Amino acid sequence: MTNAPELVVLVDAHNRAIGTAPKADVHTDDTPLHRGFSLFLFRSNGDLLLQQRAASKRTWPLVWSNSCCGHPGLDEDALDAARRRLKDELGIEHADVRMMLPDYRYYAEKDGVVENEFCPVMVATSGDAVMPNPDEVEAIEWVPWEQFVARTMGDPSRYSPWCNEEVRLLQNNPSFKTWFAAI
Repeated sequence: MTNAPELVVLVDAHNRAIGTAPKADVHTDDTPLHRGFSLFLFRSNGDLLLQQRAASKRTWPLVWSNSCCGHPGLDEDALDAARRRLKDELGIEHADVRMMLPDYRYYAEKDGVVENEFCPVMVATSGDAVMPNPDEVEAIEWVPWEQFVARTMGDPSRYSPWCNEEVRLLQNNPSFKTWFAAI
């Protein structure tokens, strides 16, 4: 029995589904617009989990980024997709996931590979032990949020472009500020 390929949802400029394509075929030098998501995982003390993307990743290998990213399935809610990927990438089974930036969209290119996504941004807290999947994650680091914000301003090339943009958007988002103050 073979595993079916992971599919990504292709969308139009209004984020309406127009089809699917195998994830392995999508990220090229001409990546079609598709759905993704991005998540920032925090401990109750305000530390953020960063991950260094696995060397085997097609997009941004060995680059540091936010805690977890992925693609929802055709009929999968982005919050459910985030919970699924938290378990797959980091072994996190219990997390309080919240939507923060539902309409974020980005385009980025590196080494001939393009990312082109509608990418809602979520935050989560969890007390679960992190067990990184080596197929997805090369290394992890916990860092205080304010220290991470300063790092992205001081050396943005160290982090994925979507992560850098999302940090700025979260930092200026009143809902995120209220949520962060309460964790």
